[in-house]
Amino acid sequence: MAQQHHHHSEHAGETLVEAARAALTGAGEQWTGMRSDVFEELARHERPASAYDIAENLSKTRGKRVAPNSVYRILDLFVSNNLAMRVESANAYLANTHPGCTHDCIFLVCDECGEATHVDNDDISKAVRGVAQGADFKPERPIIEIRGLCAGCR
Repeated sequence: MAQQHHHHSEHAGETLVEAARAALTGAGEQWTGMRSDVFEELARHERPASAYDIAENLSKTRGKRVAPNSVYRILDLFVSNNLAMRVESANAYLANTHPGCTHDCIFLVCDECGEATHVDNDDISKAVRGVAQGADFKPERPIIEIRGLCAGCR
């Protein structure tokens, strides 16, 4: 099965933040200062970041304590609105570089450096959803994580 290539644009920097804001407000949610700060902090990480990492960094930049629980709530909102993806095994998050575009999460997670690469493969997604539906189960958010070593760590 080959990796699928989709016709969507990958965003970075300010265009990523603007795309995330547009996707969230388009879903009827507010784009608050705190949500913006959490998203910007998440987006600057190349590897999955935990809510604790984000809260600690925001506490430093804001000059007052930011509670990890507040960050978790915002990250959960981002995941449910496809602005972020959760790497379950690491309890950490990555910004979705194409906010609003929905794909099942397939991650290649490096056990050495912690890098998590998100890949899209519609064939695998359809097969996994088909297995669930065949067992009379309604899949909501399939997540597949493949642990191993990235090219740089091999």
